[in-house]
Order: sequence, then structure tokens, then C-alpha cells
Amino acid sequence: MIELRELTTIVELKEVQAIERQVWGMNNIPIHQTLTAVKNGGMMIGAYMEGKLVGFSYGFPGFKEGGVYLCSHMLGIDKEYRSQGIGEMLKRKQRDIAIAKGYDCIKWTFDPLETRNAYLNLTKLHGICYMYVENCYGDMQDGLNQGLPSDRFEVHWYLNSPHVTERKRVYTGNLTPLNTIMFDDRGLPAFKVGNVDNFFAEAYSLAVPKDFQRLKKESPERAIDWRIKTRKEFVRMFQKDYAAVSLEVADTHAKYIFVKKDTLKLGGTKR
Repeated sequence: MIELRELTTIVELKEVQAIERQVWGMNNIPIHQTLTAVKNGGMMIGAYMEGKLVGFSYGFPGFKEGGVYLCSHMLGIDKEYRSQGIGEMLKRKQRDIAIAKGYDCIKWTFDPLETRNAYLNLTKLHGICYMYVENCYGDMQDGLNQGLPSDRFEVHWYLNSPHVTERKRVYTGNLTPLNTIMFDDRGLPAFKVGNVDNFFAEAYSLAVPKDFQRLKKESPERAIDWRIKTRKEFVRMFQKDYAAVSLEVADTHAKYIFVKKDTLKLGGTKR
């Protein structure tokens, strides 16, 4: 049984640091920073199993173009407790608390080639992406990010919008593919560019590797090729006012679905 609750004390915030070190293997966020954030509109949420902290999410207030939102900066799960839905539980609890505090939007970033994160953020939570940030955090040295530009999608989660609350699949029609995947004799994927030049379709798809960490480990050169080629396609889609709205996962790969942003039911939320 998972218990979810806000963490507000120095003792509780120190517990979080052990998971930070395990997940990212880098220096912890100082307690004085996280403590100040949670006292001033931010939130640290812990997931406990039998009294043990097994996961957390951390966010703080953001402000841009006259709008206030929650910037969800970190989410980490103890490696022994992954694939149990704890990440989704933490995000949904974060949404509930954010709404109670007066937020109507949460933003965060993730690597678009990490399909586990993409599936949670877009398909399950109904966040959307229409901003791409090249090398967002510079050269990162932790185990998950080392060796590649830290490109990121920025997720916008419009908490009270019909797009989120109705939880319906956004598009069920035909998709125009932006690329295809070819596999070598080792089963490693290669990006094959499509021939889409004009953007008139209702929806597009872009195929990506299902296990990018494996690809990085077995062929760093091909991983970089995927980063650069998908970067070009993602940026192109967003410049044409399409948004990434879901990720469909198959046995060997996954594919992003893009639709026109102005067709989404985002209500009166600030975009």
C-alpha cells in the first residue's frame, strides 16, 4: 500500500536526498533550497511503502508572461520499486495539491527519447508538448544523460482543461508518418527520413526507439544520430503549430502523435 503525503520538515527532506543520489548519482539539492521552496508555494511529495520513502516529486512556483504555474523539477523512484505505477501516483497527487493551492498549470521537462517518461506524461496524464529546448541543461554527467546533448520537451499540463479531465484519446484517424525505423542484425534501430515537406494532415507520427538507454550503451554513435535527426523533426512540427499529445508503444519501437495545437480542448487556461 502506497501512502502519499507532502514533505515539509528537514528530517523528511533529508530522506529525499538518498533517492536523489541513487537515481542521478549527482550532488543533492541543498535542504535550505527545498525547505524554502515548500514554504513558499512549492511542494515536495513523498511516496511511502511500509514507512519507507520509495519515491518523491519536487516542484516550485514559476512565472512567465503574466502567468503563474508550478514548475515540476524532479521525480525519482527507488530502483527497487519502479514499474509499480508510483510515478503516476505522485503526478496525480501533485495535480490535486496544485489545484488546491490555486495553480491551473504544471510544467516540466523530459528527454523525448525516453519513452517510459513520454508515455506517462502524454498518454496517461494528458500533458502536451509544443516546446523543444536544445541542450537544455548543458553537458550532464549523470548515468542517464552522460554523452548526449540534454535536449528536452517541455510538458504543459493544463490541470482543469477538458483535454486532461475528460481523459479521451485525442486522435483515432489516419496518421502521416514523418519517418520509419530500420533494424540491423543486432536489433538496433536506425532512423530513416520520410518525405514529408508540406504540412496539411490532421495528424502525424514520429517513430522513436523503445529502449534508448540500451541504444546509448550499445551504439553511442547511433544514439547521437537519433538525437540530431529527431530534434530536427520535433522542432519542425512545433514551428508548424503541432503539439505532441500521446505516445503509442509497440513491441520494438514507439511513436509520437502530433495534432494541431488549436484543435485541443485546453479551455481558458493560459497557454
